[in-house]
Amino acid sequence: MDSSSKAATLSLALVLVFLGSSSAQLSTDFYSSSCPSLFSTVKPVVRSALAGERRLGASVVRLFFHDCFVNGCDGSLLLDDTSSFTGEKNARPNVNSVRGFEVIDSIKTRVEKVCPGVVSCADILAIAARDSVEILGGPSWHVKLGRRDSRRASQSDANRNIPPPTSNLTTLISSFRSKGLSVRELVALSGSHTIGQARCTTFRNRIYNETNIDRAFARQRRGNCGRTSGDNNLAPLDLQTPNGFDNNYFKNLIKQKGLLHSDQELFNGGSTDSLVRNYVKNPHAFESDFAAAMIKMGDISPLTGSRGEIRKNCRRIN
Repeated sequence: MDSSSKAATLSLALVLVFLGSSSAQLSTDFYSSSCPSLFSTVKPVVRSALAGERRLGASVVRLFFHDCFVNGCDGSLLLDDTSSFTGEKNARPNVNSVRGFEVIDSIKTRVEKVCPGVVSCADILAIAARDSVEILGGPSWHVKLGRRDSRRASQSDANRNIPPPTSNLTTLISSFRSKGLSVRELVALSGSHTIGQARCTTFRNRIYNETNIDRAFARQRRGNCGRTSGDNNLAPLDLQTPNGFDNNYFKNLIKQKGLLHSDQELFNGGSTDSLVRNYVKNPHAFESDFAAAMIKMGDISPLTGSRGEIRKNCRRIN
């Protein structure tokens, strides 16, 4: 075997390790017999939650991302800390930041009434993320299911594996590739920032110190985020349509109106500029790529078969 063939084989092996060979056991009809009313049970709960607060849609999508990037899509992020158990909710990327757990709790309660002990919290989160995007005007996709819930969590892995909003493009590409996700999938998944909001602490340096930012946009954001005050004040990631799933996020990047440093890195004279331009010109390509990337992210190292458990309460192990 020549060196190029060896390199290709090694690359494929790494991807399979990170996606988990058990991902092949996930299927879109996993609960067709054991819980046939699953989808029709989940969606009304998500719709009701978003009717009360549209921002929760973005929060649920972010929960899915932060769960999958830490040892796979196994529901570990949902576990509460206890006196004898340290979860991931207080990791640096999550503390005072991740939210929407009550939505997952409500869905789990409803699902347990119709299919007790059958559906994992990890799968509920995957479905809720899809439904949130669809309800906010984005694409839909067939969710692969069959994940089981982790009995462990890792705050240290959460600190290491979730790229911070200060990341440069090289760091972002490396982080996503380590999970088996391509550069195109990185840009497509970043498009989820077309919904939701961010805290002042995550973009303060950008609006005061960076130069690749629209001046009027920076001034506007400073009005709600002081140099030394307003840490938890919020600003929309997409100024135009913060509660609608569309391609305005990418339009903002071209105008140097990315709120986070890591957002603007996607359009800053680097290798991803052409992908951003394409998604501006072709919103259908963005939606298609986003849906495919969400499916692929959902394949990261799931627990299947006899591994893990089906939690009765998403916040604690059985």
